[in-house]
Amino acid sequence: MEYIVFLFSMAALIKGADYVIDESELIAHHFGISSFVIGATIVALGTSLPEMAASIFASAEGKSDLAVSNVIGSTIFNIALVLGVVFIMAGKMITQRDIFQKDSAWALFPILIFFVVGFDGIISRYEGFIYLCVMGAYILFLTNNADEIVEISEDVDDEKFDWTRTALWLLLGFVMVVVGANFTVESASIIARNFGVSEWVIGLMLVALGTSLPEFVVSLQAAKKGNTDMILGNIIGSNVANFTVVLGAAAMVNPLKVDFTLNAFDIFSALILTVMLVFVAANKLYNRSTGIVFILMLALVLGNTIKAI
Repeated sequence: MEYIVFLFSMAALIKGADYVIDESELIAHHFGISSFVIGATIVALGTSLPEMAASIFASAEGKSDLAVSNVIGSTIFNIALVLGVVFIMAGKMITQRDIFQKDSAWALFPILIFFVVGFDGIISRYEGFIYLCVMGAYILFLTNNADEIVEISEDVDDEKFDWTRTALWLLLGFVMVVVGANFTVESASIIARNFGVSEWVIGLMLVALGTSLPEFVVSLQAAKKGNTDMILGNIIGSNVANFTVVLGAAAMVNPLKVDFTLNAFDIFSALILTVMLVFVAANKLYNRSTGIVFILMLALVLGNTIKAI
C-alpha cells in the first residue's frame, strides 16, 4: 500500500509543479522577462517546489537525513541526469548569455555555504534565514543583470491574459505540491523502515529523483525549442533554490542535522558536479561528450549508493 501512496503522491507533486510552472511562465512572458531569468527564477523556483515541500515536511517530522539528502540528491540529478541527457540528445548547444562570467559564482556559492554552515553538524534556524537571504540576493542580481528585455508576447495578449484563471491554477498547483509532499515523505519513510534502508538513501535515490522530474521535463521541452539559456537557467537556478530556499526553509522549521563523515561521498559528489558545471560553462562545452561524462558521474554515484544498501 505504501508503494501506491508513494507513486500517487509523487505524481501529485510533479503535476502540481507543472501547473505552477506553466502559469508562472505565462505571467513572466506577459511582463516581458528574458529566457535565462525566467529559467533561473520563475521556472527554477517552480520546479524546486517538490523538493521544498518534501524537505519542509521531513524537517517538521524530525527527519533531517531525508530533508538534506533530498537537496544533495536533487543537485546531483539536476546536473548529471538532466544536463547529461539533454546534452546527449541535443548535441552542440549555443547560449546567448555568458553563463561563466555572470552566473558561475552563484552556482558554487550556495553549496560552499553548505560546507561552512553544516561543518558543526547542524544547520540552525539562523543559518536557514541567511540561506533565504542569499536567494533574495540572487533574484535581485538576476533582475538587475538580465541580458535582454523580451517584448510582451502577442500570443499572451490574444489570449486575453486572465489573472483569475492564473491564480486558480497556481492555487491548485500549490495545494497538490503540499499534499503530495506530505504523503511522499510519510510513505518514503515507511518504505525505508520496511527494507531496513536509511532515510538518507531513500531521500537521495527515490525522493530526489522524483522531485527532479519537473526540471527534467522542463529542460527537455526547452531543448526541443533550442532554448539553451532556459535549460541552464533552470538547472543553475534550481540548484541555488535547493540549497537556499529548500534547506533554508527546512532549517527554519527545525534545525537540520548533517553527518559529513557518513555521507561524505554524496556531498562531495554534489560539489564536484557543480565545479564541473562551472568548468563546462567556462569553456562552453555544451555537447554530447559532456553529456556522457555527466551520465558516467551519475552511474558512479548510484553505484556507490547501491553498494551501501
